[in-house]
Amino acid sequence: MAGEKKVFRLSDVKTHNDAKSTYLIVHNKVYDVTKFLEEHPGGEEVLLEQAGGDATEAFEDVGHSTDARDLMNDYFVGDLHPDDRSKKTYATNTGPTGTDSTSNSSSWTGWLLPIGVAVAAAFAYKYIVSSSA
Repeated sequence: MAGEKKVFRLSDVKTHNDAKSTYLIVHNKVYDVTKFLEEHPGGEEVLLEQAGGDATEAFEDVGHSTDARDLMNDYFVGDLHPDDRSKKTYATNTGPTGTDSTSNSSSWTGWLLPIGVAVAAAFAYKYIVSSSA
């Protein structure tokens, strides 16, 4: 099926829901991960739980690496039919080394908030000590 781009209906994908034939939908693209089940670092159970359905949310929640995302190309079999596509959008989570805008914008708040709390605590301590003397 390499090089051939097929369009799948959701009802077709749902029939590929076991270890003999395992299809997943990630970002409205269909992947046949049957041959990858034993190689998956998280175990085959993780993939089988999502088999035959949309695994986008679970895939993004884990924070797969760029290498894992590149590996997906080996298992791509086609696109989900436009009528069956999810309208839900997901932030791409590539883990701690990711370069998506969500992680970049939150990185400075990760240290700014604790510093602000520490400064406020220092002023509160100084106020309490000076008012009790």
